[in-house]
Amino acid sequence: MTPVPVPVPAPEEVELDLFLEALYRLYHYDFRSYSRVSLHRRADLARERLDCATLSDLQRRLLREPDVLPAVIDAMTVQVSEVFRDPAYYLALRREVIPHLSTFPSLKVWVAGCADGEELYSLAILFREEGLFDRTLFYATEINRRALAKAEGGVYDMARMAHFSQNYQQSGGRASLSDYYTAAYGRAAFDRSLRRKTVFTEHNLATDQVFSEVHLVSCRNVLIYFDATLQDRALGLFAGSLARGGFLGLGSHETLRFSAYSHLFSAFDESQRIWRRTARQEGDHAR
Repeated sequence: MTPVPVPVPAPEEVELDLFLEALYRLYHYDFRSYSRVSLHRRADLARERLDCATLSDLQRRLLREPDVLPAVIDAMTVQVSEVFRDPAYYLALRREVIPHLSTFPSLKVWVAGCADGEELYSLAILFREEGLFDRTLFYATEINRRALAKAEGGVYDMARMAHFSQNYQQSGGRASLSDYYTAAYGRAAFDRSLRRKTVFTEHNLATDQVFSEVHLVSCRNVLIYFDATLQDRALGLFAGSLARGGFLGLGSHETLRFSAYSHLFSAFDESQRIWRRTARQEGDHAR
């Protein structure tokens, strides 16, 4: 009987696997279940930034030179966002979700994968304008420590503010975005009061557990970088974190329609990727 040939993986796939394993085993950053296409692109970016000829060279430096870790994590995580990105999403929150959230005596909002903080400040401004800010605690979480520090600083290039202002107006903003920041030396710093109700903390959707009982999870344009298994894990965390009647907002190209947890939600405004936590699952506490 002729033996069935065993497929031989391409060398670049083996290199990528070894690099990811080193990153996980040494530093506990787990990218192994991210989309392979995205992983190749981000790992190549890390390799180029650190002037390594191959991923094997990058792995060697990662093993022997811990100081390169922040640069590697910067390359491996995607920090591209905008204040009030996809204004129709925030308009839907303002008009459709806020009236429901306003019935809770106190609120918790989880901004998962907050990147450099643009989504957090968008929500803080929206909640302030709708009168919910003072009774809301925001959790801004991110795997990248340097991005988390930038989010906490709340300082952005002034050149970006004109576009941010357009987004804000299209999202139903009630004032001028310039009311919320101070400009100097080509930079714009959001008012410190916008983050006085925010806890900034590291959290890894690939390895960490349920974060806290919350009323809104906003995790936009993060799941698109995960494979199907990791997407389900993240959605399970969101389902486990949300109070019944709470809301989940995803990015414009993300869905929970085919998730193992879809039965725990009802479509609230699927055109804007907003779902509501409705059903109970085994292990839920009374909420």
